[in-house]
Amino acid sequence: MLNKFSYHIVDISPWPLFLSFSIFESMMGMLEMLFYNEKLCLMMGIYNMLWIIFMWMRDITREGTFQGQHTIKVVFGLKMGMIFFIISEILFFFSFFWMIVWNGMIPSVEGWPPLGLLPVDYLNIPLLGTIILVSSGVTLTIAHHKLVENKFDSIKFLLFTIIMGLSFTIIQLMEYFENSFTISDGLFGSIFYMSTGFHGFHVILGSLFLMVSSYRMVIGHFSRVHHFGFEAAAWYWHFVDVVWLFLFVIMYWWSCL
Repeated sequence: MLNKFSYHIVDISPWPLFLSFSIFESMMGMLEMLFYNEKLCLMMGIYNMLWIIFMWMRDITREGTFQGQHTIKVVFGLKMGMIFFIISEILFFFSFFWMIVWNGMIPSVEGWPPLGLLPVDYLNIPLLGTIILVSSGVTLTIAHHKLVENKFDSIKFLLFTIIMGLSFTIIQLMEYFENSFTISDGLFGSIFYMSTGFHGFHVILGSLFLMVSSYRMVIGHFSRVHHFGFEAAAWYWHFVDVVWLFLFVIMYWWSCL
């Protein structure tokens, strides 16, 4: 709906309500999986959540790309919303960092990590994953600069970033299979898999975000002055990079000292 104002009067949408229901379904499914080893509800909740997010983002893309609703003031509001979202994610991961440091500094006979539990060698798979993830941040920055300069090879660097993000996810899975401990091995195991697992989940979401941005870039949705969708994906990916650096130092390097 076009209007005479510089801000966007959002049309009535069912997606916020449906997304709330799907998130609730996913949480109930997670509890059902943990207590009864039933995965159907969780899988259905995740599927519904991803589908609703896709439909919601489709509507936003139409508003900004084809209807011209994303004016300068609207884009500023979107940027502030993304910044506040990333801040909330930083606070979420800060709770993990605080939990790791707090428990690691408490005097204990068993020490940290506990005696008999072999921590992951930070010079092995974690270091390789760190190099890949940091390199992906560099290629993404280059892709952003290429887009601003209106150069066609921006998509090439964006694809490099996506490939490295997927490679990091595969490496993380390999690490999980080779670890000598599980999530049920005391407090250290729980903290390790919770913190790295949630980060891996964010890497997967960031990779999907970048894939959508690459598709939109190919079909001409972005220009050198109007590309907030790509910019938001880049901000999110850099946030994932920085969080991993803290995880690498606190969870891997410090545990091996």
